[in-house]
Amino acid sequence: MFRPFSLYVGLRYTAAKRNNNFISFISLVSMLGLMLGVAALIVVLSVMNGFDRELKDRILGMVPHGTISDYGKPLDDWQAVAEKVNQQAGIIGTAPYIQAQGMLTNRGVVRGVLINGIDPELETKVSILGDHIKSGSLSALQPKSYGILLGSLLARSMGVNIGDKITLVLPEASISVAGVIPRLKRFTVVGLFEVGAELDANLAYIHIADAARIKRMDSGVDGIRLQFNDLFDAPSHIKQIVADLGGFYRASDWTRTHGNLFQAIQLEKKMIGLLLFLIVFVAAFNIVSTLVMVVTDKKGDIAILRTLGATPGCIMRIFMVQGTVIGVMGTLLGSILGIVLALTVTDLIAWIEQTFGIQFLSADVYFISYLPSQLQLDDVMVIICVALSISFLATIYPAWRASRTQPAEALRYE
Repeated sequence: MFRPFSLYVGLRYTAAKRNNNFISFISLVSMLGLMLGVAALIVVLSVMNGFDRELKDRILGMVPHGTISDYGKPLDDWQAVAEKVNQQAGIIGTAPYIQAQGMLTNRGVVRGVLINGIDPELETKVSILGDHIKSGSLSALQPKSYGILLGSLLARSMGVNIGDKITLVLPEASISVAGVIPRLKRFTVVGLFEVGAELDANLAYIHIADAARIKRMDSGVDGIRLQFNDLFDAPSHIKQIVADLGGFYRASDWTRTHGNLFQAIQLEKKMIGLLLFLIVFVAAFNIVSTLVMVVTDKKGDIAILRTLGATPGCIMRIFMVQGTVIGVMGTLLGSILGIVLALTVTDLIAWIEQTFGIQFLSADVYFISYLPSQLQLDDVMVIICVALSISFLATIYPAWRASRTQPAEALRYE
């Protein structure tokens, strides 16, 4: 079978046992370094992709993609506004909302909370809340029943469960014969939700009719929430929607509330990827040093090949093959290891947390409580191509140096 001479000799040099064990050790270190660098890149970028996905699916699934409200007063004609908005392209659904900030108290425990007054039937069109009910149900929020739906972390910190009573304190004062007293309202816990994020610790939901009563609103609402087909269309489309509505409406979108977090994750992914590529560069320098020592060790063989008619280009290709084999093997093994770890790192971390009783990500501190991972083929292909390219470029100088070997000089001391 025909095989190019340079490829044949280069593969023989790679597979042959060397008399110099130090060179063999350096070759192994070069391959392992490249393998670990590629694996680390795949795993870390997959984890960053996981955080990015969780931010879009969970955090941005609970907060509105966009809102439309009036300036300094309730939105009284919200039904007409919602009907017009639903006719716009790219809109999945709309739902009214009323928001209030306050404190929940129970047996001396006080927690700040953001109260969302919602219509349970319409809320499922603009939120993933209905898919993350841990106990109870969204339909349990009925008008005039003063039921409340709490995040699991908030309920746990306050020591309440379904059926328990809890008091809402609003930051407003009422004047009575007893003097100035804060506004209080007693609610019954009818359900718990859990999205595995910080929202579980500071959000609560009540029926929009009950929210209107405690805020002393008549038929109006604070605004309407919008859900887009593509959340990245929200910043530009919502401005156009408000312009088409006419009148004076105020528009907001998710980039004003969680845009910094999303941009931070994107920036961290780029910077961490760039830093981890330095590991690949270090491994490439090891390939350079390995080949330089191999060239020095094989000067006699190079001289003999030259006297037999091998051209400088042929000698150069021999050592480029040898270095490329190290790069290909390291990249291939690193890719396999990285893909396996990227697909199992979530379960692996969960097992470590359960076995040793530790928690790496607490929902009280981080916006999610577990380590997500999402393997993307594009990232893997880019990493493989860059690693192979760096490995190939690392072989050029040592191979060129080998091609410059003069037979007479090399054989003088043999």
